[in-house]
Amino acid sequence: MLDILQVTFPFFALVLCGYLAARRRLLPLEAIGGLNTFVLFFALPCMLYRFGAGTPIAQLFDPAALVVYLPCALLMVAGTVAFSLNARIRWNDAAFGALVAAFPNTGFMGVPLLVALLGAQAAGPAILTILIDLVITSSLCIALSRLDAAGQHGAAEAARKALRGVAANPMPWAIGLGALSSGLGLVPPRPVGAFIGLLADAASPVALFTIGAVLARSQMVAAAQEQGPMPLADVVPVSVAKLVVHPLLVLGAGRLAMLAGLPLDRFTLTVMVLVAALPSASNVALLAERFGADNGRIARIILLTTAAAFVTFSAAVAILR
Repeated sequence: MLDILQVTFPFFALVLCGYLAARRRLLPLEAIGGLNTFVLFFALPCMLYRFGAGTPIAQLFDPAALVVYLPCALLMVAGTVAFSLNARIRWNDAAFGALVAAFPNTGFMGVPLLVALLGAQAAGPAILTILIDLVITSSLCIALSRLDAAGQHGAAEAARKALRGVAANPMPWAIGLGALSSGLGLVPPRPVGAFIGLLADAASPVALFTIGAVLARSQMVAAAQEQGPMPLADVVPVSVAKLVVHPLLVLGAGRLAMLAGLPLDRFTLTVMVLVAALPSASNVALLAERFGADNGRIARIILLTTAAAFVTFSAAVAILR
């Protein structure tokens, strides 16, 4: 267990540094947007491109992994929405609660952490889960969030807007370019490769620091807008679903698929289970704010899963290894 903590501790410590820097205003809240822009549009795409280009294309687009991971994401969405809907939590808040339960922080945290733990071959399955969550899980939840006011027509329009948002996100394009380079055996010229390498090396530390800063900002903004204390029942069950139910669901589905003869290897299943065991994606708070959902609830779930994952994720690694 100690050797696992030696790998995971620096990652979570960087998140804590970003959180404390924002809470104590060592980092101005206005600067967090700039950090996020650097990670999302410059450093992270280069890291994903580099991993994609260095991974065999069969691992990047593994049909067996898709068949296992996607239904689990959809079940997480359906189950969380069904559990959450009540007189206070309607479709908008339930949908983003479902997204925060089903969407792990794979891009900013998961890929570098899993590569550090399991080796470079972990990048392929992890990148595939990013594509599934960006394109399908996010679009579905945004469409569901519109059912309160606009019915099916509004949901369809929201889904189209979500897909346009995916098209404007540089991460899928970086993954696609990396896959193209891998499939065709393309290697960028040495100066271009060095430039990509510099940005890719910056992605992990800056992204982790930014996660903490974004969490602190979301918590501070939500606290300023709230009228009273939030019931634990609105936060804790979704957090438990993310950190416990989601990885167990992927593990169970994967083992059933292997028993049924699906060509899914154990290593790929291990990577997908650990992806599911990651804390919630921090960008869900930004989406919830944009669509008028209860951002205070979403921020608390992300913060709780990120703090608790230091123990639960490390435990999952120890069990699966």
